[in-house]
Amino acid sequence: MTDWLIAIFLGLIEGLTEFIPVSSTGHLLLAKTALHLGDVPWNTFIVLIQLGAILAVVVVYFQRLWNVLLRLPTDPQARRFVLTVLLAFIPAVIAGVTVYKFIKEVLFDSPLIICWSLLLGGIALLLLERFAPAPRTRDAMKLSLGTAIGIGLFQLLSLVPGVSRSGSTIAGGLLLGLDKKAAAEFSFFLAIPTMGAAFAKDAWENRTMIHGHDLGLIGVGFVVSFIVAIVVIRWMLAVVERRGFTPFAWWRIVVGALGLGLLYMKVI
Repeated sequence: MTDWLIAIFLGLIEGLTEFIPVSSTGHLLLAKTALHLGDVPWNTFIVLIQLGAILAVVVVYFQRLWNVLLRLPTDPQARRFVLTVLLAFIPAVIAGVTVYKFIKEVLFDSPLIICWSLLLGGIALLLLERFAPAPRTRDAMKLSLGTAIGIGLFQLLSLVPGVSRSGSTIAGGLLLGLDKKAAAEFSFFLAIPTMGAAFAKDAWENRTMIHGHDLGLIGVGFVVSFIVAIVVIRWMLAVVERRGFTPFAWWRIVVGALGLGLLYMKVI
């Protein structure tokens, strides 16, 4: 497979998995392992193509986000929504400064950790689907400040590849009293600063290592992930409202178990 086809393939994985609770990073790193790709430039590629997924959220929710921006000077509710997103983002900032380097250099290279995280996270999602408390909040733009901080703390679980950023924040939202749609939508909103910061940090730290050919690959992955993520965001909300998170839980369990089997058989 040529580098360009690999970029398209990984862009598809990113777009398909970023906003559903199955761990896009885990899937991308397992794909990298299966394809026997080196760390350079592919680890950086995996982080940078997330920009396409970020822009997909902005496009899908542009009208609502633009209305919030216009109302910021005069509307306390708009300012409160922005504050909830920022408060939920703060734990990720602290973790990014303190442990991000360790996570990327050590845990990114452990397919075994990723597979176990996928498997155990799927089981946890099934249990949560069954035993989550009754929802008290049905609007992702009207969270309490305490709930926002709690979701931000849950997001720290996603520092372990395979746990899933969307999965950890959605699980936190459900446990803290959000209904399924509100939990998913707040996860989308929180993705904007969280993934934007990860993109900016990785782009800056690797600015001297990214060359013309790499930029082309990143551009291809970005475009593919952007287009696919737009479709997936809309599709996911429809699935969640009809079926809940059970399909995604089983997806995690199947991929995690399959990955473990291939690893223990030394196929990958």
